[in-house]
Amino acid sequence: MSSPTSPIPPVPPVPGTRPAPAAAPRRPWPALAAALVVGLVVGGGAVGAAWALDGDDGSPGAADDARAACRALDGFEEADYTKDGPAGEIAMNRFAAAIVLSASAAAADTEHKPLAEALREAQNQHARTFDLADPKVHKPLTTARDICADL
Repeated sequence: MSSPTSPIPPVPPVPGTRPAPAAAPRRPWPALAAALVVGLVVGGGAVGAAWALDGDDGSPGAADDARAACRALDGFEEADYTKDGPAGEIAMNRFAAAIVLSASAAAADTEHKPLAEALREAQNQHARTFDLADPKVHKPLTTARDICADL
C-alpha cells in the first residue's frame, strides 16, 4: 500500500506528439519603446548639432541650382522633344529638370526668379499649344537661354 504523502508519478508523453512549448517570457515593451525613442532623439540631436557646428547643410545653393538648370536647358534639344525612344525621353527630362531646378533656385534666392518665370512660362505655353516652335513657347525659352548666358 502506498502512503498518502507519496508523489504522483508524471504521465508519460503520448508517442508521436511534442511536448507543449514553455510560455514565452514577457518582454518589457514599454521600456524597449521608451529606450528606442530616447535613442532616436539623442542620436538625431547629435547629428543636428554636428551639422549646426559644421555650418554646412550639405545642400547646393541657389546659384548651383540655377547653373544646373542652365546645363539642363543647354542640353535640351527642342527637335528631339517629340521623338520616340531615348532621344525624346532625354529631351523631356532635360526640359523638366530645367524647370524644377530653376524653381528651386528662385525659392532660395529671388535673383533667380526671372529664369524660373521664363521657364514656367515656356512650360505653360507648351501645355496650351503642344508645339515648342510656337512663338509663345519659343520666346520664353529664348529669354531663359539669354539669362543662362549671363550666369
